[in-house]
Amino acid sequence: MGFNCGIVGLPNVGKSTLFNALTATAAAESANYPFCTIEPNVGRVGVPDARLDIIAKIGGSQKIIPTTLEIVDIAGLVRGASKGEGLGNQFLGHIRSVDAIIHVLRCFEDDNITHVEGSVDPLRDKEIIEIELMLSDIESLEKRQFALSKKARSKEADAQEQLEIVEKVLKILQDGSPARTFIPKESEKALFADLHLLTSKPILYVCNVKEEEAATGNALSQKVALMAARENAKSVVISANIEAEIAGLSEADQKEFLDSLGLKEKGLAHVLYEGYALLGLLTFFTVGPKEARAWTVEKGSTAPQAAGKIHSDFERGFICADTIAYTDFLANNGEAGAKDAGKLRQEGRNYVVCDGDIFHFKFNV
Repeated sequence: MGFNCGIVGLPNVGKSTLFNALTATAAAESANYPFCTIEPNVGRVGVPDARLDIIAKIGGSQKIIPTTLEIVDIAGLVRGASKGEGLGNQFLGHIRSVDAIIHVLRCFEDDNITHVEGSVDPLRDKEIIEIELMLSDIESLEKRQFALSKKARSKEADAQEQLEIVEKVLKILQDGSPARTFIPKESEKALFADLHLLTSKPILYVCNVKEEEAATGNALSQKVALMAARENAKSVVISANIEAEIAGLSEADQKEFLDSLGLKEKGLAHVLYEGYALLGLLTFFTVGPKEARAWTVEKGSTAPQAAGKIHSDFERGFICADTIAYTDFLANNGEAGAKDAGKLRQEGRNYVVCDGDIFHFKFNV
């Protein structure tokens, strides 16, 4: 679908274990030494959505296809990454290519697993990563500032406007705050997005705790939660080891295992829910006897843009969309009942998609 989240963090915090569990593969080597993941591993992960199962049952669908997120496992950063330490420039480039960041923080003590900083302190670890990303952004903006200043003096079109944005964001970074704290005006949004800054990306903090603390968290994860709240960000608590253990179990065995730990659902489900929200995405559905399927669009997308997610011809030749809200589909036991109840609507080109819409697109090419 083109939407992706990059997993980042210091070495040995559980990034690759989390990635392996998310993708239910052993694609990313997990080892007790820094830089065991040199090239970013990429996996597609189905986003859990109970509505899809219900729609499929009502629609008598033979197959269920969830929507997906792309997850990128990026090798561990260290102090000095912005200056090239620990293959830092390469890793920073991988972060630049993702849409959002899942920052894994180690919130457990274990003498058998070394910590690159010599002790466990998730707030310090978070600051190390953020400083490296900010230093990289500052360097990038200073280069832009120099080039744009020359163009602005030459009265080159748009250069002055671009320079003003660069200087505003540069000051924020130099004052010690990430670029995501800059709130652009409507006229500045496109220019700000074009800067492709590492610290402008939305972020989710994942607290990796011991198995026995997965249900409640601990003092370290509580500190992370308070920090995230101050940043208007989100944090979730998981045990990467638990997620790795249950990844290969059947659905019934997973439930039994989770119940024994006092957990209602997999921690990975929380990571995916929050990652989905982080990217500003919503879900629409298509349903028929062959398959029920979830699709992803960005909030604010129109019906033709949603149709284009299925096939470019659907968008190009869009006529209208037969539309049923999920709650109406459920309340009236499917399409026929919704139609009889007057809950099936025909929406045109300007209709903005709502989360849970069930569409049947009409087009002509």
